[in-house]
Amino acid sequence: MEGARVSGETTHRPARTRTVRLRVDGEDHVLDVDTRTSLLDALRDRLGNTSPKKGCDHGQCGACTVLLDGRRQLPCLSLAVAVDGSEVVTAAGLGGPDGLHPVARAFLDRDALQCGYCTPGQVCSAVGVLAEVAAGSPSHVSPDLTAPVELDEAEVRERMSGNLCRCGAYAGIVEAVLRVARERGEDA
Repeated sequence: MEGARVSGETTHRPARTRTVRLRVDGEDHVLDVDTRTSLLDALRDRLGNTSPKKGCDHGQCGACTVLLDGRRQLPCLSLAVAVDGSEVVTAAGLGGPDGLHPVARAFLDRDALQCGYCTPGQVCSAVGVLAEVAAGSPSHVSPDLTAPVELDEAEVRERMSGNLCRCGAYAGIVEAVLRVARERGEDA
């Protein structure tokens, strides 16, 4: 039994490790990780990717949001071994050789950040929101679950509600998401 006391001493079993393969921001990685390692800790501590921020480490703030196989994910709540073989895109991997991703550009243009700590997670979440809307996925506030999704302020606020901003840049964040949606020709 791990951590069992035997005659006043604590005995420990060695940690179990597994090999995990991840594609992070376009680069392939093979890591041997303790089976208890979160994806967030693997990204930050093992790969040195500090784009996803460690906020609450309990899935409540969204600062660590990444795109996992194209969908929004909180890596603090995912074990690295559970996402073996997956593609992870952080805010640092969203841009391209041409520059910033359109969502990141809209965040700058709409002053949708202050201290910037939550910004990488907010940007990844916004990219995920736009993909969900393009796929026709309704949210809690969608009035008709069978009709095409109309992206408005209430829809953006609901979809982004898992990402907290301690500075209160919410108005700019909503404007930035709506701006990119309009530029893409989506309802906004």
